[in-house]
Amino acid sequence: MDFLRNLGDIGLFIHAMIDAIIFPIPALFSQISLSAISPDRAIWLATVGFAGCLIGTPIGYGIGKVSGNLVLNKILKKKWYDSATALFTKHGEAAILVGAFTPIPFKIFTILSGCMNYPLWKLLSYAAIGRAVKFYAVGVLFYVYGRAAENMVDGVLTYILLGVGVLVGGIWFLVHKLKLRKKKRAQAESMLVPESKGTVDVSSGENS
Repeated sequence: MDFLRNLGDIGLFIHAMIDAIIFPIPALFSQISLSAISPDRAIWLATVGFAGCLIGTPIGYGIGKVSGNLVLNKILKKKWYDSATALFTKHGEAAILVGAFTPIPFKIFTILSGCMNYPLWKLLSYAAIGRAVKFYAVGVLFYVYGRAAENMVDGVLTYILLGVGVLVGGIWFLVHKLKLRKKKRAQAESMLVPESKGTVDVSSGENS
């Protein structure tokens, strides 16, 4: 951690990248440390961390494709692994959003995505939403309140992430339900419409 902090912006970028791959300590700690030193650069630091996370996400996904189960079994307790797998299997998108918004290690979901052949573009899309909120929420707090934000992060950030998480989760749930309803309606309509059959013209005249 000290080594990464001493590297400044580059250290934050590296930390955010490996945080999405395998590193056990969240990049939030590096972001807070650097933002407390230079609050006027807090938004820029959030951008650096966000970019590093997005670059690390497909790398974690690739690890999952190759040997994800082995890696996860090494870094997770079995009950955590089973719970995360069950959550991801049942609610893929929701699981990624949860991982992006909360302190749950995001690397679990990047690697699981690869294990389960979840579409990479979907992983990147949901990761971008969740991680942007998390990085920029911290950045804005430090930019507005300066070093005083260091004592506010734990409490205020929790409420911000909870509120945004509920909002995004609600929108996702609504869209998901609308898609299911539309799909069921289309299936019902296809069952009601009879197959078109050729018509026979019985009124054609006979040769006299």
